[in-house]
Amino acid sequence: MKTMDQRLCRKGKHIIGKIIAGIELVVSAIFLSLLWKFGAFSTDLMIIIAIILLVLFGMCFGMQFGKKKMAIVGIVFSLLFSSIFGFASYYIWKMDAAIEKVGGAKYKTDNMVAVVRKGDKAESLLEAKTYKFGCQTELDQENTEKMRKKIDELLGQKIDAKEYASMEEMAEALLDGEIDVAIYNEAFNGILGDKVKGYESKIRVLYQYGIDTQLEEPEKLSVKEPFNVYLSGIDVYGPISTNSRSDVNIIMTVNPQTKQILLTTTPRDYYVEIPGISKGRKDKLTHAGIYGVDKSMATLEQIYGIDLNYYARVNFTSLIKIVDLLDGVDVNSDYDFSVREYKFDKGMNHLNGEQALAFARERHSFKEGDNQRGKNQEAIITAIIKKVMSPVILKDTTRLLNSVADSVETNMTKDEIMTLVRMQLKTGSEWKVTSVNAVGKGSKQACYSSGRQLLYVMYPNQESVSAIQQKMKSVLAGEVLE
Repeated sequence: MKTMDQRLCRKGKHIIGKIIAGIELVVSAIFLSLLWKFGAFSTDLMIIIAIILLVLFGMCFGMQFGKKKMAIVGIVFSLLFSSIFGFASYYIWKMDAAIEKVGGAKYKTDNMVAVVRKGDKAESLLEAKTYKFGCQTELDQENTEKMRKKIDELLGQKIDAKEYASMEEMAEALLDGEIDVAIYNEAFNGILGDKVKGYESKIRVLYQYGIDTQLEEPEKLSVKEPFNVYLSGIDVYGPISTNSRSDVNIIMTVNPQTKQILLTTTPRDYYVEIPGISKGRKDKLTHAGIYGVDKSMATLEQIYGIDLNYYARVNFTSLIKIVDLLDGVDVNSDYDFSVREYKFDKGMNHLNGEQALAFARERHSFKEGDNQRGKNQEAIITAIIKKVMSPVILKDTTRLLNSVADSVETNMTKDEIMTLVRMQLKTGSEWKVTSVNAVGKGSKQACYSSGRQLLYVMYPNQESVSAIQQKMKSVLAGEVLE
């Protein structure tokens, strides 16, 4: 007969085993709830997963009523399952947080700056309290006034800022020593760099202040129905937090039912009005991005007579990251050409991130210039779409999103993103991607955002625009393009 100590020892082990099985149940419940919140799987699949988790718990818990060896096996399995589901819960939580960070954008940010000459001794705004300030009265007056009030508040006094009629006059006054500090929206640095030779290398940011403006909520619709997305590629590196010129302007017309995507590229130099901004004057399409992604969207809506439901913004950093995380992409080139140390062959090329960026930015190698650059950008986007839509890559979405969360932004919500992921995982169908480019005639004209200086612009070819409008309508209507 077994001694009292042996029976107590066995009973104690059974109690420990039941506690560990209980922990497994709690971890499984957390895993299931996070998986449900994440929304990547259908209800039917979630029910199957719940049943499997319940069966596994029941098996491990039931083993605690068996013999000693059986109970130990049950404890081992409970610990193993708890570890697996615990790790999976953390993985899902991180992925959910990454999608929340990328999606649901509701604000645009204007980064206002106070700049001094590069060799200036002041290291803070307070050290510049006695300096002469300058601002311009030509553009973005609302944000300029907010910046002036913020500086007044920080310095505890009202600054006496000299006003200039244009951005260019203010910048030259700063470099000539007429003023010590210039106040303006950092998004205009690119334009100032075009006007004043070597401008950005001669100045230093002394103080910056971000002004957030809420964007209008997009019209609510189901991503299971056809929709349009504006892809904006801004001309900066680093975090995607501020307004900037949009060098890439692509409209994705998406029909999830026919698995068809039409990519429409509009040249950055298209000479058009910016609704609500340019007051009847014309400007380059790229300059619309200075005033916010919503203004770029409004401009494109006006050109094509469409509704842009969503947008996604990427910068140079994110393009490099995305392509490298995909282990490169296969891109078709229409020509043989070279950019710096990179050589591209006519036909298919396997490109890494840096190569893809060089391929997408080059225009001087082509007779068609910006039009060919637009086609190359479409080729990069097409290659990325085809690889991202692979079920194998979709399952690694967490790594991708975590890596590019700071350099990708969209107003598409997490639920909408996950609906698309769920649909693609379910069908695994290949998407048909076609491309079209708007064209026009080059000229030199004054632009609203750059004042009197004549810049290269492109007058839209209306026949080209009309043909694109028809293709967009066809994709939205479910017609398959040839």
